[in-house]
Amino acid sequence: MSTTWVNWGRSAVAHPSAVLRPSSTEEVVELVREAAAVGRRVKAVGSGHSFTSIAATDGVMVEMTRMTRVLHADAATGRVRVEGGLPLRELNRLLDALGLALPNLGDIDHQTITGAVSTGTHGTGGRLHGISKAVVGVRLVTGTGEVLDLAEGDDLFGAARVSLGALGVVTEVVLQCVPAFLLHAREEPMALDAVWEGLDDLVDGNDHFELYWWPHTRRTSTKRNNRVPAGTEPRPVSRARHLLEDEVLSNGAFGAICRVGTAKPSWVPAINRLNARALSAREFTDRSHEVFCSPRRVRFREMEYAVPREAVRDVVEELAAFVDRSGLTVSFPVEIRFTAADDVWMSTGHERDNAYVAVHQYVQRPFAGYFAGAEDIFTAYEGRPHWGKIHTRDAAYLGKQYARFDDFLAARDRLDPERTFANAYLDRVLGP
Repeated sequence: MSTTWVNWGRSAVAHPSAVLRPSSTEEVVELVREAAAVGRRVKAVGSGHSFTSIAATDGVMVEMTRMTRVLHADAATGRVRVEGGLPLRELNRLLDALGLALPNLGDIDHQTITGAVSTGTHGTGGRLHGISKAVVGVRLVTGTGEVLDLAEGDDLFGAARVSLGALGVVTEVVLQCVPAFLLHAREEPMALDAVWEGLDDLVDGNDHFELYWWPHTRRTSTKRNNRVPAGTEPRPVSRARHLLEDEVLSNGAFGAICRVGTAKPSWVPAINRLNARALSAREFTDRSHEVFCSPRRVRFREMEYAVPREAVRDVVEELAAFVDRSGLTVSFPVEIRFTAADDVWMSTGHERDNAYVAVHQYVQRPFAGYFAGAEDIFTAYEGRPHWGKIHTRDAAYLGKQYARFDDFLAARDRLDPERTFANAYLDRVLGP
């Protein structure tokens, strides 16, 4: 009997024929071999925070909820081996207890480490990279039930760091962590034109810079996070202010605003202008993961594309013009982040300094027209879609965006020749 699986964003649904929860690599080997022997598909799933159908299957769904252990940690070298189902939130807490941290994080921590790595999850920082760059070892179970341990120097390692779930079930990940550090956070509103005028200084002059542009306005919220010297005293946001600003306003009140916008779409531009004028500044210093990650309780759908960093102003201005002339109304701000080029084969940052432009729409509002218009703009600038966020690109387009695309396909042929790990999404983005 099949069950129903739905992702967090309510944008993907699956009806797996079975849901299995292995507790070891050996159990994964067994279930993969049994499924492959009768021609059943297998798909590992994390927290369900991908907006695409990358984890959907009508075959065997593998939930990694029983594989969440830290297997080995060396505080001296910073090397930590963990099981693939460990959620980032728990990983961050455990690393902090060891005096370690990941060098960069995104803005939520609900994903599993394997889910985050396999989809190319990233944060922001003009000299920094996505989470997969911190991966120095991977253990995966291939489509034939073989266990592979891959590390730097192995010919398939570049493929395994962002694998899209196409090469096997990742059961363990080895991370190169850094000593735990504090970040000084400075959050303040800025005019969009002022951001453009000083963009290079903002990106290059801060360890981590990002901004949120409010559609229908010329206003933004900016975040500058910088490492502080060891021994600096933390000055976190007070519990009362955290409750008020991060929970009541950023989640409770914003959710109410989105519901109003759903009932009265014509009010959205005025509401956004009011919100943008009401923004206030704040500064605080806290542990890195407490600064990077924020609660996100208002449900939404999201599309994000990586575009060449030098094109970001043109991309966002074209997006603003499209929103204004289309008659669409958008309550959610557009998030803009930055990373340096990396060498990971299927990373959106492969061999290119990027700006990431993410568009969101409240879960109860239609998103297709907005996302289609945004995607036309992104692809005109050789944009690369986030593997875990909504997009319509296929292998014909994506093959032109990644220098190692054919190498990745060859790795897939080698590790999953019978396509045990395939699904409709992978057939579209990689080919059958």
